[in-house]
Amino acid sequence: MATTDVAPAAGIAHRPRRPSPREWLAPPIPGSALLGWLGPLLVTALAGYLRFYRLGTPKAVVFDETYYAKDALALLKFGWEHNTVDNADKMLVADRHANIWGDGPSFVAHPPMGKWMIAIGEWMFGATPFGWRFMPALFGTLSVLILCRVARRMTGSTLLGCAAGLLLALDGLQFVTSRAALLDIFVMFWVLAGFACLVNDRQRSRLRLAQRIEAGESSVHGPFLPHGWRYAAGVCLGLACATKWTGVFYIAFFGLMVVCWDYGARRAAGVRQAFTGTLLLDSVLAFGQLVLLAAVTYVASWWGWIFRPGGWGRGHASDNVLWRPFEAMPKLWKYHKEMLHFHTGLDAKHPYQSWPWDWPVLRRPVAFFYTEPKGSCGAARCSREILGIGTPALWWGALAALIGVLVLWLVLRDWRAGAIVLGFVAGWLTWFPSAFADRTMFLFYATPMIPFMVLAVVLVFGYLIGPAPPGAAGAHAAAVPYGAEQGPVPAASARRVVGAAATGAFLLVVLANFAYFYPILAAQTLTYDDWHARIWFGSWI
Repeated sequence: MATTDVAPAAGIAHRPRRPSPREWLAPPIPGSALLGWLGPLLVTALAGYLRFYRLGTPKAVVFDETYYAKDALALLKFGWEHNTVDNADKMLVADRHANIWGDGPSFVAHPPMGKWMIAIGEWMFGATPFGWRFMPALFGTLSVLILCRVARRMTGSTLLGCAAGLLLALDGLQFVTSRAALLDIFVMFWVLAGFACLVNDRQRSRLRLAQRIEAGESSVHGPFLPHGWRYAAGVCLGLACATKWTGVFYIAFFGLMVVCWDYGARRAAGVRQAFTGTLLLDSVLAFGQLVLLAAVTYVASWWGWIFRPGGWGRGHASDNVLWRPFEAMPKLWKYHKEMLHFHTGLDAKHPYQSWPWDWPVLRRPVAFFYTEPKGSCGAARCSREILGIGTPALWWGALAALIGVLVLWLVLRDWRAGAIVLGFVAGWLTWFPSAFADRTMFLFYATPMIPFMVLAVVLVFGYLIGPAPPGAAGAHAAAVPYGAEQGPVPAASARRVVGAAATGAFLLVVLANFAYFYPILAAQTLTYDDWHARIWFGSWI
């Protein structure tokens, strides 16, 4: 008879089996793998429908599209940003083949990657509103799929993963920036993609560590782990920096985060010199993967300016193509000094500017587009607007969730809570020094923060719902202990009912709130009174 079938001797208390290193370090994600993809894909389809429906409306250049749509078109034609004529906006809308080019290159304040991405849509569909908005809508949609998957991986629940994607799909600011040729949606996408790669690497590397420990590969420092997914993360974060320089803060914060993860894994595996092993075997490699690789990716995004003569500050290029990168580097460095000077000296007043402490409470949104078409709504006065604002129910609820997540991190040392806090802080607190220097900034700069706000909400709801009872299907459970390294929590059916009801109610409130604001997010025509009813505060005008 097998030893597992032998009953314990009388009078001897049964001791629970000690989890294996694999169960402790890298527990498998519960639930159906099929549902783990099918649910997120359905949520993504909804997000795509919302973002692509009437994407070419309004047929106008909206807010900062006046810069990026034209810069993207210039990259296609010249390889670098070119000056345009004064009435280029009207010419673009009236005739996609119009010659809008003025004299000489244009100085730009942001790296070219985001504009290259917008250019792909213009190459596919022409220089039309739909063309220059296609790629933002596509990447805004794909970010919903990524968040569904990363939330499922972090919580161990397909339902919570789908809830995270649905909340992102229903956020007003993410919706608006997905439907305009601006850069911030691309920063958000690449940051989220890099974060997803790091979370995936965390599970895979811990599984590999557990396998090697179980196989007897032990040393005072622990085994070497390659961390393959961090190469992809380095490229993604480099592309975020190549869209806007704010991506560099995520490299710094996520770099510290993964080193802490590595130390925690080695320590949990019983490695005697876990700290030294992390420094020697993990941190140097992580620096190369996340910093050096990101730097190479960033420089590569300037290929058009490097290899083609005529760009701002580039001037003549050598006839030897292989020599052009070496020739261009000193000029590119000088260009970046000028860009830095521009950003540090940008203090021009703008009617829609706001400060970082305004963003979480949505004090000052941005009117991307506003007009009062006559006779189109059946009333004496009509309004049509695109208001760049987050869904209030989600943002204000996320404020409470972020406080809860911070407590979870400090008290329970839940790695998921710590990762969410770092992701939010990297996109928020890092703007404070610029605010104190009176730099001009806007609410849509907060777009990269939104996925981490959503993750905070679903993690808190996961704790409210509690773990699944024994035998429950993992796909329908908010497995709180999953990955939390804190041992099992007794199931409480009443708690699960209350938690599930609260989660469902919050989702319905956010859905209703988004539906109510949808007309002023998507440039639908309303009576002036209906429009004004959606402007809850005077600071929203």
